[in-house]
Amino acid sequence: MDIGSVLNPTYSRSIETTSMATYDYIIIGAGASGLLLANALGKDSFFSKKSILLLDKDLDKPNDRTWCFWEKGKGEFDTILHKTWDHILVADDTYSKLMPIDPYTYKMIRAKDFYQAYRTKINRHANITFLKGNVVHIEERDNQVIVATDSLTYIGKKVFNSIFDYKPLLQQKKYPVLQQHFIGWFIKCDKAVFDSQQATFMDFSIPQNGNTRFMYVLPFSNTEALVEYTLFSKNLLPTQEYEEAIKKYLKDNLDCHHYEILETEKGNIPMSCYNFNIHNSKNLIHIGVAGGWAKPSSGYTFMRTHQKTKNLIPFLKENRPLNIFFKKDRFWFYDLLLLDILSKDNDMGRLIFGQLFKNRTPQKIFAFLDEKSTIWQDLSIILACPKKEFIQAFFRRLFLI
Repeated sequence: MDIGSVLNPTYSRSIETTSMATYDYIIIGAGASGLLLANALGKDSFFSKKSILLLDKDLDKPNDRTWCFWEKGKGEFDTILHKTWDHILVADDTYSKLMPIDPYTYKMIRAKDFYQAYRTKINRHANITFLKGNVVHIEERDNQVIVATDSLTYIGKKVFNSIFDYKPLLQQKKYPVLQQHFIGWFIKCDKAVFDSQQATFMDFSIPQNGNTRFMYVLPFSNTEALVEYTLFSKNLLPTQEYEEAIKKYLKDNLDCHHYEILETEKGNIPMSCYNFNIHNSKNLIHIGVAGGWAKPSSGYTFMRTHQKTKNLIPFLKENRPLNIFFKKDRFWFYDLLLLDILSKDNDMGRLIFGQLFKNRTPQKIFAFLDEKSTIWQDLSIILACPKKEFIQAFFRRLFLI
């Protein structure tokens, strides 16, 4: 199996394997998925004799993103949390609903804190080597995987690749592909305008302009917050359009006219039920966003990646082929129906999410999105959504799967 075309279509270096360093496991990419997996392997005594290589083109990643998730009670990441909230707000142009989420807490981690903590953890494991390398080619040969960087080449018995490429998704037509894309400003207002105990989860009161658009606000104090303009749509916007929407929201919705922009962030998460597993093999698996580990219907990735990593560890202990790790289930199909609807009528998101939060508690919705609900609970969630659109999507999809 040769997936070099995914990384570098023009790659042509002649590979000789006799003098290459060999590792039991090679992890490509030291983002969230790579660091979570490296630490999980390092702290499990089963893998203490395994040699593990972690490769990334940047050994000192910037504070480039935030991760948020809901969780019951105390959790593994509590020591590096930046902020938590116990209420969420969902709104549109006709209603506003503030909801307690106990026993859940909405939690936020900043990248700099995660990277520092997990690099420190990984450095304690003597069998893990962390090297700088820009991976340009991956090739499976003779029951091993060749990983070539722009300077050196390595051999891995098992390889975990977190390098994501949009092209395979966009080149197929079977599954819709949307993007959750956003620009966020960390701002400080000159007066108190925020409630630091509540997170604005989805505010659809802004103009939709034919898409699913909402504001996402995470206050850190009564004067400071992260304010993000977010879309679920097929195409990105010019940077100025995101920024103008944030300015208008601060002025019209929050009465914040004077503020300082402390930091900015932007992101783009694929939303698709595309079969990422076709790019895996018995010795190679894609992880994180590259493996389809982002929740297709919401874009939430961090805790889903954490759970997938926990599931992967016992799988590796059994030495099973990596390309049978992924399994489709009913939640995959639910996500597919939602994406079919939003792909056909991209402005339906406000109606779907609005009706859902109007008619069901966030606790039930979180359990459903965590894929921990029963079939009867699933049915309750589905019945809270617009029925005609989901029935039509269901029958359309029956003829395509």
